[in-house]
Amino acid sequence: MTISNILKNAKELESISKCAALGDRCFSHILGFIEAGMSEKQVAAEIERFLFAGGAEALAFDTICVSGERSCLPHGEPSDKIIEKGEFLTMDFGAVIDGFCGDMTRTIAIGSATAEMKKIYAVVLEAQLAAIDFIKAGVRCFDADKVARDIITREGYGEYYPHGLGHGVGTEVHEPPTLNAKSEEVLEKDMVITIEPGIYIPDRFGVRIEDLAIVTDFGIINKVESPKDLIIL
Repeated sequence: MTISNILKNAKELESISKCAALGDRCFSHILGFIEAGMSEKQVAAEIERFLFAGGAEALAFDTICVSGERSCLPHGEPSDKIIEKGEFLTMDFGAVIDGFCGDMTRTIAIGSATAEMKKIYAVVLEAQLAAIDFIKAGVRCFDADKVARDIITREGYGEYYPHGLGHGVGTEVHEPPTLNAKSEEVLEKDMVITIEPGIYIPDRFGVRIEDLAIVTDFGIINKVESPKDLIIL
């Protein structure tokens, strides 16, 4: 695929919306599928099976499904590791429909979550919601990133947030603009971007929450409708 125009037309936005809707259905399905004792690879395979059964032409990227201490790997590949109670499980996935990509991430807990796990999840969610409220056409990508980063830093986890707030999405899953601490780009109406802060504590666990959104003059239209309050299965 070649990189699409940075500003999406109505047909392109419709295709990306279809990807996001399929992602929501997949997440809902997978919540009823996951059980402690399954491997990361088993869950990832079911995510991909559902996406293709739902009309995906391809995967937007290699599915990420990481649990326990492996959830501290932002781009970890599914392994044979068994998902256990008391762990976080992070799933990052997306379908291709009409040549356009979807992208969403949810972190859930299996069985139970410690107070520390709940606190870090709450910090990531606060950062993501603050960025969502801030973003609209005319906002600098640097400033959008800073809104989320400042919250995570304030809570003492700044060193554990190694990536940017998000990126553009189109026919490629990573396109301009780039929302990070060095970006000089300005958001414009009809850009499609991810909003995905995270905290990753080495060798312990990580949390990322990612939505896919259309930039408008008045804010964003969030195309991912899956719940974001911490889910404990």
